[in-house]
Amino acid sequence: MNRKGAIMLFLGILITASTWAAKPYKYTVYLTKADNDKVLVELTTPKIKKGEITFYLPKIVPGTYAIADYGRMISEFKAFDKKGRELETERIDSNSWKISNAKKLRKITYLVEDTYDTTLEGPDIFQPAGTNIEADKNFIINPSGFFGYFEGMKKEPFEISFLRDQSFYGATGLKADQIGVQKLSKLNQEIVSSSDAAVLDKFTVKDYDQLVDSPLMYSKLDTALVKVANTDVLVASYSPNKKVTAKEIAESIEEVLTAQTQFLGGKLPVDKYAFIFYFTDQPVTSYGALEHSYSSFYYMPEQTIDQMSQQLRDFAAHEFFHIVTPLNIHSEEIGSFDFNDPKMSRHLWMYEGMTEYFAGSVQVKYGLVTPEEYLGMLSEKMVTAQRFKDELPFTELSLGALDEYADQYYNVYQKGALIGAALDIKLRSLSDGTYGVQNMMADLSEKYGKDVSFKDDQLFDEIVALTYPEVKDFFDTYVAGKTPLPYEEIFEQVGVEVVKDGFTQQHTIVISGQNVGVAQYDGKQVLAVSDITKMDAVGQALKFENGDIIMKMNGKDLIFGPEINNFLNEQIGIISTGLEEMTFTVLRDVDGEKKEIKLSTPNVKVDVPTPFTLRFVENASAEQLKLRGYWLEKANK
Repeated sequence: MNRKGAIMLFLGILITASTWAAKPYKYTVYLTKADNDKVLVELTTPKIKKGEITFYLPKIVPGTYAIADYGRMISEFKAFDKKGRELETERIDSNSWKISNAKKLRKITYLVEDTYDTTLEGPDIFQPAGTNIEADKNFIINPSGFFGYFEGMKKEPFEISFLRDQSFYGATGLKADQIGVQKLSKLNQEIVSSSDAAVLDKFTVKDYDQLVDSPLMYSKLDTALVKVANTDVLVASYSPNKKVTAKEIAESIEEVLTAQTQFLGGKLPVDKYAFIFYFTDQPVTSYGALEHSYSSFYYMPEQTIDQMSQQLRDFAAHEFFHIVTPLNIHSEEIGSFDFNDPKMSRHLWMYEGMTEYFAGSVQVKYGLVTPEEYLGMLSEKMVTAQRFKDELPFTELSLGALDEYADQYYNVYQKGALIGAALDIKLRSLSDGTYGVQNMMADLSEKYGKDVSFKDDQLFDEIVALTYPEVKDFFDTYVAGKTPLPYEEIFEQVGVEVVKDGFTQQHTIVISGQNVGVAQYDGKQVLAVSDITKMDAVGQALKFENGDIIMKMNGKDLIFGPEINNFLNEQIGIISTGLEEMTFTVLRDVDGEKKEIKLSTPNVKVDVPTPFTLRFVENASAEQLKLRGYWLEKANK
């Protein structure tokens, strides 16, 4: 071997040794010792080289665009040296603790309370980013709510272990180092000895970013596996009353996953992916999903598969497309996310808006919805977008999503998706149909990828360089500028007209301020039918009578008061996800006495007035039809 070769070999050994020299964080979570919605977490710390150090839990995590303050869920925080002597600690704020004599630090312990049932003051945490601790039933482990990191030490590896009951299964996108280990000598023996059926699962991640990106759910086994191209897809479900199973969910979303794979070129950038579903039987005012690089987590009201099949497909399509962005296309603000002093990117139009656009586009391109149904989906977004500030530049909305423009955030799923549609049609027009946003995102993915971030203020120029000079004016005017999208001009190119003051088909909640009012009954305020002539078609079919006091709606007691808006929002979710039959229980005067009467009718969509809707032009030109084909069909002509 020559000397140069020997030097290179020596350097290679040094690099390898350096890579593995960093001692990991070693966490253990004692799921078998859950008490009062709290569990014990122990950390064997990496070596600390400073005399004083700060330990953090996140203030915010990627994808939520809202402050969480996970650290407020932590109590009984203690630090110890190698002999078990307690070190001095000071809680600085909701999310950080200062530890003195940190060079002697060897172990930290604390209790974690869940976010689903907490009564602690602070911001509401979006449930898919939250935590749940139900002894003997279910554990939702979003790592941001369980695990912290030391100041300046996020790039070290993390080992996380879970002591769990043998009958539980941990659903996650992570690949396990060990599953069901029974040799537990290094753990807290007081807890181990009280858990005869306890076993240990262990996972290792490269750094804190990957840890926060990897949720887990522990519960009784209910899973299904689907092979989609090169990817093993796990579906895991927790349904407390067993109304839906993982197998049913897998069968429902498999078609859309297959379509997405074809949409993305036939191969996916991950070899394992997990869909994790938590269904609640409690009243909910909000629900949804959160994306991760190798998984997505869903919090939804518990229903049968028939009641929520389309919504599941819509949710799954959106979250699964996040494997494109921000996984493979993201700015430096996301690539190096600061969990406690976050900097926002200006490109929510792409991270969420384009993803939402793709979630609908893939369904029409592969025949999962009809073109007419797809126009209905876009029409709903146009109508909903009118509730927000249309002249607010989308880049400014993105930068202010945490504070100044937090109330505008939901528009990223409305106007953000419409920006995607407009840009798609613009690119198709410029390329004679052959190049659209689907191609643009593929080109950006190839240029950047998971490990390379773009500069936030340079993305528009990068896209223009990949596409056409005219796209610069589109971004300056409609994304970074104050000009509303010109819907008539955009959709006219593909033979679609904007019909103002039209009708759209929607599920209906039936009751409104026009047909019900506040009345007194038995010394309490109640909701009573006041004008049956202003009922819609479903209300007419229910055969209400003026004076009917509404007691129940779809089997749920209606309590008039401050909770009424939450109740009605919950009902909107239930009705719109495919409820077969609409039911009301009313108190009605019958021969001078109040009697309970149950009213029912099929839950169907009805014509609802809308400011505008989209409709295909009957006599579209050959050029319009050609461009429409490229826009709505899966194969370029």
